Amino acid sequence: MCKRDRIMLIEPESVREIDAACIQSGIPGFRLMTAAGLAVAASALRHFPGARRFAVLAGPGNNGGDAYIAAGALRNAGAEIEVFQLPSRRPSTDDAARALAECGVVAQSMNAFESTEGDIVIDGVFGAGLSRDVPSELATLIAKIKLLRIPVLAVDLPSGIDGRTGQVLGAAFKADVTVTFMALKPGMLLLPGREHCGQVEIAEIGVPKRLIEAHRSTVHVNGPEIWHAYPHPRDASAHKYSRGALAVFSGGASHTGAARLTANAGLKAGAGLVTIASPAEAMEVNATHLTAVMLRQIDHIDDLNGWLEDKRLSTFVLGPGFGVGAKARDFVLALKDRKLVLDADGITSFRDDPSILFNAFATGEPHLILTPHEGEFSRLFADIAGDARLSKVDKAIAAARRANAAVIYKGSDTVIASADGRAAINTNAPPSLATAGSGDVLAGICGALLAQGYPAYEAACAAVWHHGDAANRAGAGLTAETLVERVRR
Repeated sequence: MCKRDRIMLIEPESVREIDAACIQSGIPGFRLMTAAGLAVAASALRHFPGARRFAVLAGPGNNGGDAYIAAGALRNAGAEIEVFQLPSRRPSTDDAARALAECGVVAQSMNAFESTEGDIVIDGVFGAGLSRDVPSELATLIAKIKLLRIPVLAVDLPSGIDGRTGQVLGAAFKADVTVTFMALKPGMLLLPGREHCGQVEIAEIGVPKRLIEAHRSTVHVNGPEIWHAYPHPRDASAHKYSRGALAVFSGGASHTGAARLTANAGLKAGAGLVTIASPAEAMEVNATHLTAVMLRQIDHIDDLNGWLEDKRLSTFVLGPGFGVGAKARDFVLALKDRKLVLDADGITSFRDDPSILFNAFATGEPHLILTPHEGEFSRLFADIAGDARLSKVDKAIAAARRANAAVIYKGSDTVIASADGRAAINTNAPPSLATAGSGDVLAGICGALLAQGYPAYEAACAAVWHHGDAANRAGAGLTAETLVERVRR
């Protein structure tokens, strides 16, 4: 994936608007096309110096024009080149037609493609703006190239990937390298699109940064830029409550481990005081394993209501190992005026009537963070989850608005969304996070940041990023216990 300093995203539909703005400001479209094609050629030579032939696949639009420019540049560099077009699909733009005329190569039909040893495919058929299934003849060629395991360099985005949603439109190339322009597109970060892009390079082609900034997406790559304005001050007068008091609810005697993981993660992430609220049956087993984390017996709703008279208790985590049912629902409703991270069993407890949860937290600034994985998301937001027209980002935003919450829609392409429409796609989480208990650790980090005064969305974004950062430092063999040890304040 690209370097971390490249955090801007643009939507596919904005590309045409940026191109038009460039032309209006005096930058010819063919100049941009030439710069893009030369960047593709340079990348091809850099990544595949041993190529015996570059098979350049060109579409009818400007993406194909980029490919024609690349073909001409590679030919001038001494490489063997063959160019293939979609059958009966000549260039549909003046710039693409000019690029074909000037590249000095006669284009053949894609139906004539035959592989040779040492082939490299340059995919310039469709870019990020594709919104319909690829033609059948291209789908057939994609399958053939995949079967032959021919390396692919994609221009802008692998053909067949929706640049907005990351979904496969019938069939798609799986590129080894993707050279994109101006900025990343959301579909390059969302699954399965991310897995089709390979190594991503962003080529500068002469588009003024002000024009890209003016059309930047409201969706961001998750990173410290989102929450940097919310440092927690430390001074000589600080005490454990001023640094944030976090309470985590434990399940019964045989289900206590998840709560302890959450509590310890919260302590490592900087909460000044962390307490496990435990039923009587689990007090002994929890006490045996706790040192810096406090312990309080909470069995029934009356116990909780009495404890809540202490207004210093600002933030709670409910769900990890707690159990599904009426007790969870009653506890959540009692916490509607406090900051709450709702995870796992806490989420599932509202599957029969999610509106009870949403109504309880409907007013005021969002102070609820929901952390559903795919199954839990479907239980709370069945209609949103089932809408095939929506991307994962769209779904997360719709859910956040309905719940008046920050939503962490977990997965290998975790999306964080705010009730006000902001969203971020996380990119720093390694595959090793797919291990039991890692979600409990994330809930604890979320709770610690909420307790320290971060707004819900910023707390959620920061927690997800620090969770991934801890996993990267823990290494491939991480367990939930070693992950906690790598959590930083």
